Amino acid sequence: MGFTCGIVGLPNVGKSTLFNAITAAGAEAANYPFCTIDPNVGVVTVPDPRIDRLVAIYKPSKIVPTAIEFLDIAGLVKGASKGEGLGNQFLSHIRNVDAIAHVVRCFDDPNVVHVDGSVNPKRDIEVIETELILKDLDTVEKKIADAEKRSRSGDKKIKLESEFYGRVQQHLLGGRLARYIAVQNDDEKFWFLDLHLLSSKPVMYVCNVHEKEITSENEYVKQVREVAARESAKVAVISAAVEAEVSELHDDERAHFLEGLGLNESGLNQVIREGYDLLHLITFFTAGPKEVHAWTAQKGSTAPEAAGIIHTDFEKGFIRAEIMKFTDLDRLGSEAAVKENGLLDVEGREYVVEDGDVVFFRFNV
Repeated sequence: MGFTCGIVGLPNVGKSTLFNAITAAGAEAANYPFCTIDPNVGVVTVPDPRIDRLVAIYKPSKIVPTAIEFLDIAGLVKGASKGEGLGNQFLSHIRNVDAIAHVVRCFDDPNVVHVDGSVNPKRDIEVIETELILKDLDTVEKKIADAEKRSRSGDKKIKLESEFYGRVQQHLLGGRLARYIAVQNDDEKFWFLDLHLLSSKPVMYVCNVHEKEITSENEYVKQVREVAARESAKVAVISAAVEAEVSELHDDERAHFLEGLGLNESGLNQVIREGYDLLHLITFFTAGPKEVHAWTAQKGSTAPEAAGIIHTDFEKGFIRAEIMKFTDLDRLGSEAAVKENGLLDVEGREYVVEDGDVVFFRFNV
């Protein structure tokens, strides 16, 4: 699995239309069928032309692309932190995602009523951020109460823990997102991660524009980019209506349709690409006649850490990694040709796996 992405947004911003479109598009993938875990969860294949090339070279019996799990998180309205809408149900879902795709309405349409009466991206973003912060305050207050009870034992570390939670509380009370809290040592990092704060999640803003404005930047999109620039967040500009049309087309028709609109890629591809960049993820491959498999890893992962993604035994018994660069394999056309040209590298425990590496792990358990 690549990562889990929660799609959030106010009512009538195009959130569910987008979710339905991108998961329907995923259903077209031949080797990784769309699956519905429940009515609000869908798994879609990460499009990657490198897999097609590896399949052509190795002709494997099995193909396993990496995938992303999308959650359409419903029920977010003003007051969600206090139980309005689906309230706590929404908030419990968002705890489990790796990243948030915050869909922001960036189009005018008198036939689609805005929940607050007008289109205002900055205000809409603040509404959702406020709900996340308010719920995080509830979480922190409970932790403070628990730590204060435990501190009666006189344990100095518990006192430091309680003081840290107090610092987090003051940060949130200032209306600031949890992801901007500075942790000062390993203990604070552990306590912070253990809180599972909603406003600590990495965010990408998905600007939903009218299909006629898909290739231009309207004023609403510019507002979102201003917010994203302050937060170092990613921005994807899509039209949920266009994505709905794209999802109904066959693979060979999609490229032609998108080209007619002046687009190089679908909104789904854009969201996935920005999501990988947001979370600092890469893709490496294992390949052979039995299977071509794409794997997702954090940038900076060492060879043993990447091996552990496949199986914990691979990491425990790691001996070495035999590395081919996809570009070399693509250019030369076979594993044998890569080896003949001296381009297969044998790497040890310190090697940092790169995006596009085709890896064979040697291990002993």
